[in-house]
Amino acid sequence: MTTKITRRQFAAGTAASAALLAGSAPFNIVRAQPKALKIGSIHPRSGYQAQLGLACQRGIDIAPRVLKQLGMNAEVEIMSADTESNVDIARSRAEKLINDGAQVLIGAFDSGQSAAIAQVAEQKGVPYIVNVAAAPQITEQGYKFVFRNFPTAPMLVGDGLNLMKGVFEKSGITPKTAVFMHCNDTFGQSMAGAIKAMAPRFNLPFQIVETISYDPQAKDLSVEVAKAKATGAEMVMPVTRLNDAILIVREMIKQRWEPKIIMSPGAPGFYEGQFYKTLGKFSNGMITNVPWYNPRSSITQKLLDEFTKAYKNEMFELNVGFSFEAVMVAVDAFNRAKTANGKELADAIRQTKIENHVMAGGTLEFDAKGQNVNIRSVTLQNLDQRPKVVLPLEIAEDNLALPLQSWSKR
Repeated sequence: MTTKITRRQFAAGTAASAALLAGSAPFNIVRAQPKALKIGSIHPRSGYQAQLGLACQRGIDIAPRVLKQLGMNAEVEIMSADTESNVDIARSRAEKLINDGAQVLIGAFDSGQSAAIAQVAEQKGVPYIVNVAAAPQITEQGYKFVFRNFPTAPMLVGDGLNLMKGVFEKSGITPKTAVFMHCNDTFGQSMAGAIKAMAPRFNLPFQIVETISYDPQAKDLSVEVAKAKATGAEMVMPVTRLNDAILIVREMIKQRWEPKIIMSPGAPGFYEGQFYKTLGKFSNGMITNVPWYNPRSSITQKLLDEFTKAYKNEMFELNVGFSFEAVMVAVDAFNRAKTANGKELADAIRQTKIENHVMAGGTLEFDAKGQNVNIRSVTLQNLDQRPKVVLPLEIAEDNLALPLQSWSKR
């Protein structure tokens, strides 16, 4: 006799068989680690921040082979996306990367874009490692999947203002007045807010006589520079991106404005490769207090060697270093967790403790908010058309040179 089995009976029987198999399986099954960790690299590779995003991408692309040299042998698949220097596009590209299988995201250089990506990562339960972005709110939302290996704006400003005092002491030049110029994007506004709140507590020897903000996508900053020049300030404190940093210096030359010191409390622009290529001898003398790679670290030397082979005409700078470290954090966590499951991978990232790394500062680790608070800034000065560490003295590559040399004598 043939017995017909209904679809409902078949489903019930299959479920029962699965339960039986699960119940009889040994408790010490070892879960196989996925073959490769899929990292979504999301940066501005076109638009006004393209040069900076491409620098970050170089650090990510070179990281897997350097990490293998260090014994971190996990296979890594890099999935790249372009934010086009746009916050809304950053959000949609993050969603697409995750839908396409990215198991961890790294990016995005820009604070506004990074904040948008953080929201997506948190909603999707996918770990997001911020390589470069300083707006404090990114790690102030109570997120469980967002980690930042870069200083917040208050951290940048605190280190930057302290280092200024060291520059004055070392050079013997102490300005009495300063003008603060800043881009008005998310990063620039965060830095402006931090300076306004923190500067009074640092007992600085100078007075900020004027604050001037501007659009970082502006094509002409002649009016802003003329306004700054009119203050007669002895020092300029710029918070810039790359293109506007070039515009500001060009206008200073054109308007024959020669303050004693140009020193950023912590921002990109002056140390970027394109800044030197564009301005040549006029790029020298600018000072930036900023997190930087430790030139004496053995891992820095390995990374620098590989970078120089791969990118002979590009500059090795902080965007490369922090992007490399983001991949290192992801791979280190993946090797320990032995899974790319979002929650377990995030838990492993939370337990990160890397003593020997590239960027200056203490142990690479994250606090309860997902912030690495051990990063420290150094003082860079543009000398011989490249950035050199001049303070602190224990890792200095060259001597501080002030006051700023006259444009006409270069």
